[in-house]
Amino acid sequence: MSEDPRIRVLIVDDSAIVRKLLSEALSAERDIEVVGTAPDPYVARDKILALKPDVLTLDIEMPRMDGVTFLKRLMHFHPLPVIVISSLGVASSRAALEALEAGAIDVLAKPGGPQSVGDLRHGLAAKIRAAKAARLRTAARVASATATAAPVLKTAHPRRMFSSTSVMAIGASTGGTEAILQVLREMPKDVPPIVIAQHIPAVFSRSFAHRMNEICAMEVREAADGDELRSGLALVAPGNFHMLLRRSPGGYRVEVKDGPMVCFQRPSVDVLFQSVAQTAGRHATGAILTGMGSDGAMGLLEMKKAGARTLAQDEATCVVFGMPKEAIRRGAVDRVLPLSSICGALLEEAARTN
Repeated sequence: MSEDPRIRVLIVDDSAIVRKLLSEALSAERDIEVVGTAPDPYVARDKILALKPDVLTLDIEMPRMDGVTFLKRLMHFHPLPVIVISSLGVASSRAALEALEAGAIDVLAKPGGPQSVGDLRHGLAAKIRAAKAARLRTAARVASATATAAPVLKTAHPRRMFSSTSVMAIGASTGGTEAILQVLREMPKDVPPIVIAQHIPAVFSRSFAHRMNEICAMEVREAADGDELRSGLALVAPGNFHMLLRRSPGGYRVEVKDGPMVCFQRPSVDVLFQSVAQTAGRHATGAILTGMGSDGAMGLLEMKKAGARTLAQDEATCVVFGMPKEAIRRGAVDRVLPLSSICGALLEEAARTN
């Protein structure tokens, strides 16, 4: 008898309605099997041992033990790929980011209405498939990363001179919140402006930017339409909106707008990178980091054709080597580097745009 190839999923949520909704959403996927559900972490612990799931979906706010505490214990004693499914509140978004820091693979917003239920099926199924293939961040690796998460006021990178027209663009998806943080916290304060597209739900993006702003030497904030770019500022695309780079009398500004999803994403890395190619051309430097799918590959290729220098995170340090792999396959990448080398390479290439 051949082994069942389906991905075994355990759903952990204190709401019976949500457990039913998630189970029904996944039941239509041929390659996914919901092997069980649990109303709290204590029941989940027993079912993990009995059912041996491949992937766990986890609510944050639950009775008896919160999801983040459970996740930290899980990653220490029984590491599993975990997708956090959280409500759209400020407190919940901060907890979800803490869960990503603790080793969760990805985060997804709970459906807020009938229209979002259909989006949930596609989004959750795709994230489950990516989680099954993801490089798991064990408790030891998480501890190593968080131990160095203090503000970086001094940097080992040599001081460089940058043109006032220089701009850097970064795109990421699964595993990207921690990858982007690692890159930005190594940046000195006086660097060219940075525009960032990270696949992340609405509300979560503001908490993500706020968290990085507390840790990094440079200023980081969620972008608003019309924001002017300047040295030492990084702008994060708001969740559920596209962000584009535009010219302004003083240099560059960002346009934040609604619009159809691109590569099933909003914000889309392709949308950002294509606008950077058109607006900044050879004055730009782009980096595509860990993430599932192909978003960003075409945009990075356009950046390269426009004269920009382009980087990609290597497979060994990616949580999911989807987006960088596709960009490399299309010939969009000048240099493939481990995550620890991305910051230095961005600064080096940006200095060459003078």
